[in-house]
Amino acid sequence: MARTARAADIPWLQEVDRTGGDLGRQLIAALREAVSNGTLQPGDLLPSTRMLASTLQIGRGTVVEAYEQLIAEGLLNSRHGSGTSVASALGRVPDTCAAPSGARSENLSKMSERARAFAHIASEFRPMPPVPFAVSVPIGSTAPSDIWRRLGNRVRARGPGAPAGYADPLGALPLRTAIADHVRKSRSVRCEPDQVIVTTGTQQGLSLACQVLVDALDQVWIENPAYRGITAILESMGHQQAMVRIPVDDQGIDVAAGIRIAPHARAAFVTPSHQYPLGMPLSMPRRNALIAWARSAGSWIIEDDYDSELRYEGYPFPSLQGQVPDRVIYLGTFSKVLFPSLRLGYVIAPAQLVDAFCGARILMDRHPPSADQYTLAAFIAEGNLERHIQRVRKVYGDQRSHLIRTLERVLPRELAWVEPGDQGMHLVLWLAGNCDDRVVAQRAAQAGVSVRPLSPMYAPGTERHGLVLGFGGFKDAHIQASTERLAEVISTTSH
Repeated sequence: MARTARAADIPWLQEVDRTGGDLGRQLIAALREAVSNGTLQPGDLLPSTRMLASTLQIGRGTVVEAYEQLIAEGLLNSRHGSGTSVASALGRVPDTCAAPSGARSENLSKMSERARAFAHIASEFRPMPPVPFAVSVPIGSTAPSDIWRRLGNRVRARGPGAPAGYADPLGALPLRTAIADHVRKSRSVRCEPDQVIVTTGTQQGLSLACQVLVDALDQVWIENPAYRGITAILESMGHQQAMVRIPVDDQGIDVAAGIRIAPHARAAFVTPSHQYPLGMPLSMPRRNALIAWARSAGSWIIEDDYDSELRYEGYPFPSLQGQVPDRVIYLGTFSKVLFPSLRLGYVIAPAQLVDAFCGARILMDRHPPSADQYTLAAFIAEGNLERHIQRVRKVYGDQRSHLIRTLERVLPRELAWVEPGDQGMHLVLWLAGNCDDRVVAQRAAQAGVSVRPLSPMYAPGTERHGLVLGFGGFKDAHIQASTERLAEVISTTSH
């Protein structure tokens, strides 16, 4: 049975002025004003006359008379057994404090530089509608709902996920142990559970790495193009001038170019297993060159291994961390293979950096929520994650092939073509030089198709135009129809 609404709190109703005359009139005026300015909204339940009288330390009869007057005016409703509430017939009171658009623009100009940067980031990172070709939309046939629900009920009832006090900032030990075992077997990562820091996803892991590793005057290598999440973090922290954009070619990040441009950079942020967004793996010669540079320069490698499990041809490349665990900070996430709303990922740090990451984590949000950590730990330990990845790989591999075939059928190569790749939950569709990817993305959204433009992921002046297309989570017929609408948008935009 649904519970009745709780009475509205009234901290705005200060003590009555006992020297100011009629107490009942004061109370009536205060309640009228609260309804007028929107503090009390239609349907809000008021405190009982006995409770309000006790709170204000006035006679109950005074409160009764005030309520009766406002009921007579139609401002309040009273029903036996349901209490007194603001009349629903009044309609929702508009927010009289909302600033007009001109005032909002003026206020924005008064913001700090960092506030303006964060406001811009908010506009860039709003979730896309869950229609083709939004990235990381889990498909129903691969969702772990039944198993996940069973395990969740088990750990929440009286198990380790039940409500408790503050927890370990590094994360729940059973999950850290399960993660360490999982990445050892699947990614050749070398670590102990006490090197694992559970995060709320890769984005938090990148933010922690920037805080821990990068000082004010340091330079850092960033791939060009790169995941917008890392460049946005560095921009918001005031490190925009520190970012050294290193070109990417068909072998991944150009290490020789990085050494030529910034040989003493403090760190390199890379996506070696599946470059984001273009998709190629870092070749073995480049891997060896990157490791050699990090060792000789005493620099750190931040390895974002965001969807390494989803390779459709052959075996995934081993991690860089397994080759040089004392120089690599390894980031992983469960958003891609499970579901993004889970908000669980991890950082694996060299032993000498664990305390630093732990301290930064404490200041950020103390520790991740506990219940889902224990659910995920059980999910991994009982072998469900491995079976789930095998199932997801098959489903998404079929969807990827279907999307590529459809794109090649409906789009002439002189307008657009697919970047080769065999991994992940997205692919890149290059656009002909006269086609603006931002305009295409806007027009596609109006046509009910979600795509991300590629050019904002490049350093200014080096942009190439293309689209990032996610293919997970959509049925073949849905992909077919959306591909045809996207082709029409590209065709009309190119002319």
